[in-house]
Amino acid sequence: MKVLLVAISGLLMGLTTAPFSAFYLAWITLIPLWLLTISGNKIYNKKKSLFNNIIINEKTAIAFVWGFAYHGFGLFWITGIHPMTWMGVPWLFSLLIALFCWLFITIWGAILVTVWSISFRWFIGIKRTGNTKQSNLLQAIIRVFFGIAIWCLLELLWNQGALWWTSLSYTQSPNNLIILQLTKLSGYSTVTAAIVGINGLFAESILIYYQNKKQFLLLIFTALIGLIGLHLGGFYLYQQSLVNDVNKAINVGIIQGNIPNTIKLYPEGLRKAIQGYTTGYEKLSNQNVDLIITPETALPFDLDYIINNSSFYRAILEQQVPVILGAFGSQNISYTNSLFMIDKTGDVLSRFDKVKLVPLGEYIPFEDILGKLIDRLSPLDSHLMAGNTAQKFTTPFGQAITGICYESAFSEHFRRQAKAGGKFIITASNNAHYSEIMPAQHHAQDVIRAIETDRWMARATNTGYSAIVNPKGDTLWISDINTYELHQGTIYPRTTKTLYVKWGDWLTFSLSIIAGLLWLIKLTL
Repeated sequence: MKVLLVAISGLLMGLTTAPFSAFYLAWITLIPLWLLTISGNKIYNKKKSLFNNIIINEKTAIAFVWGFAYHGFGLFWITGIHPMTWMGVPWLFSLLIALFCWLFITIWGAILVTVWSISFRWFIGIKRTGNTKQSNLLQAIIRVFFGIAIWCLLELLWNQGALWWTSLSYTQSPNNLIILQLTKLSGYSTVTAAIVGINGLFAESILIYYQNKKQFLLLIFTALIGLIGLHLGGFYLYQQSLVNDVNKAINVGIIQGNIPNTIKLYPEGLRKAIQGYTTGYEKLSNQNVDLIITPETALPFDLDYIINNSSFYRAILEQQVPVILGAFGSQNISYTNSLFMIDKTGDVLSRFDKVKLVPLGEYIPFEDILGKLIDRLSPLDSHLMAGNTAQKFTTPFGQAITGICYESAFSEHFRRQAKAGGKFIITASNNAHYSEIMPAQHHAQDVIRAIETDRWMARATNTGYSAIVNPKGDTLWISDINTYELHQGTIYPRTTKTLYVKWGDWLTFSLSIIAGLLWLIKLTL
């Protein structure tokens, strides 16, 4: 029964993500996990090892189930890489690869929740608390701080790795723009902390109900006031005037080429890409746009080949409108997934190489072990090389913040560029492998990145959703899915620096320090 309850609550948390976007459920769906983690907690038996006390038990299994349900539901779109028969992968082997990818990344997310449960129980179970009314309330508050700090710290650690997507914060995007304004303070962790904290207060009020009705009401009141107060704070930030310098407006043109992956790297797809992007470039140039943006690997060739052999490059020389082109770059004997800033004269002004490569898709982790098994996942004969984190992408309109596809999940990638002087955001993605769920979640990630950095954003994708997003997270235009589209819109360069851009994720570190101090206080009770 307990396992079923947490599985259902984990699935409900999955429903908060785009495109389902039942974001309001996120404020209550952690309660069952919290209750089953805390309730019945006892002093650890000193005769048993730490391993037997808190790692191998029912509570650990419960946490894993919740995490598996949430991450598994939210990330099920990854199975859309199947079938890969167009790459020459046998149908059954393709299915096994897709299931392996889904299970691997789901389990990786479930491990985060499991580690949270283990760490949480270890911190709160070091010493048995007293039975006074004051101690019960104080311990509840301390547990809430512990729960928040540990979850935020784990998300921070997971975010440093190669696999990351499903922060609790993205459950609120793109529909709850009010609460997302808080990301300007300390990034996505601000929203994660709010969600964990409110759930924790509700759960603790339930635990204390039979012991003290007044304290139950106090905790319920605190949770409700906190929930309302957080949204009022976000509403205040959302209502602030968005001052744009109209003299520096950038009239951008976006080309959504809609080249299916099944043909993209074959002669039919290559011809369609050159024709579609050349025609789109010429049409947008005739509309007097200032800058044209193409998706990730819009022309899946090495740049030298494009310059010497394509009608697209000849159109640049004729129309003389700057373009951000997605193509392959070369680095020693390998390739890079790159964006090239080509100015109106046809010269390459700057280049950005993708930093966060997709495991299994763009490079093979543990290649000595897995390489022979799944090397066919990569459409390139040579594996992609990652770019340097210190890259700066210069455009005729100032320095841009750039992200290619998967990088949208990594907020530090955008913060670092904003702090270094990036004035607006350009993201380029393919998104052609999957169902509509993945592009919707991708858009949701980018909305958070625009708010965190207080920057205008232009999104160019191959199959959708391309978009224009303002610094408040409002989507001013969004494309249809799986269609060829041309769009003209306006973005503005900005030089503001949010607290998050200036100081990074200071909230997680502050919460960790506070939790440590409260833990010391707890030991004295």
